[in-house]
Amino acid sequence: MTTQQRLVETLKSKGVLSPEWQDAVTSVDRALFIPEVIEEGDFTTDPEGWLRTVYSDAPVVTQVNDGEPTPEGEFRLFTSSSSMPSIMLEMLSLLDVREGQRVLEIGTGTGYNAAWLSHRLGENNVTTVEVDEAVLSTAVQNLKRAGFHPTTILGNGRAGHRGCAPYDRVICTCTIRDVPSSWLEQCPHGRIVSPWGSSFFSGSYATLNVVDGKAQGWFSGYPAFMWDRTQRAGAGRVADMYHQENGARSTTDIPPQNVIQDDPAFFTGLSLTDAWYRWCDADDGSGEATLWFFADDRKSWATVDYVPDAETYEVEQYGPRALWDEVRKEFLGWHDVGKPERGPGSV
Repeated sequence: MTTQQRLVETLKSKGVLSPEWQDAVTSVDRALFIPEVIEEGDFTTDPEGWLRTVYSDAPVVTQVNDGEPTPEGEFRLFTSSSSMPSIMLEMLSLLDVREGQRVLEIGTGTGYNAAWLSHRLGENNVTTVEVDEAVLSTAVQNLKRAGFHPTTILGNGRAGHRGCAPYDRVICTCTIRDVPSSWLEQCPHGRIVSPWGSSFFSGSYATLNVVDGKAQGWFSGYPAFMWDRTQRAGAGRVADMYHQENGARSTTDIPPQNVIQDDPAFFTGLSLTDAWYRWCDADDGSGEATLWFFADDRKSWATVDYVPDAETYEVEQYGPRALWDEVRKEFLGWHDVGKPERGPGSV
């Protein structure tokens, strides 16, 4: 069944389609928002394959490298997409939107989320901001085909859009490092939901209740969203940043996988905001792996080599910063304060 009903039934079976959103999800055809040529392939000659992709509960990448030409073999950074529908519903559940409320969306993307909001709230209550002109132009066309005409704004979403303020809700569909004061000013009494994090760990939603322009809330979930383009973390392949340099060598008795588990990584990411990691398994079936750390400025890197059943692990650090030492300090600090779990708390 490669129809919109297939997607609806999938979301129902997962228990994520609430009664409040069922009519919008059922009525708005996702196919109107997905091009035939996407990162997964060119489906112009495979309509059935395209329909399977469209109506699956999966993200669909619609742009890489900000739409710039990408030569064969170059790193492909995903920069726009249609999000996984179940994740969209998870965010909308956190948003707790009610009929008659006015919503500001940051990151229009394909326009699919704005269409859901417009169907439920009315297009006059939806304002959506997109930084990429080409992405916005396509989204406007998609929305028109679906019969919706919300307010669409080309601009930096961090500034919001004062012209339609105040809002009752703000939903951001890209990862941010901090909450702009403009959102609090334009939504002085309401709720803000956004993926949030730092370069080290960005797998949380921040849900904020705003009263008199002051926000308090909690972290939850395990989202994976593209970054706000003004605040991107480092990204790329190991070969793009490691050029056979020799670093300072040492050892550690901390299994490297322990420091990148969600709770300690969240804690570490609160302080170590400008470095990121990548776990690389050996391809020889040995079970060995290397945990890489890179500074956002690409001037420093570190590795920890994992070997099953080892008691100590080889460390190598290069550049002006000793990245493993920084990670180790925060990891031990997490232990010192009682290994707190990521959960409800103040933002």
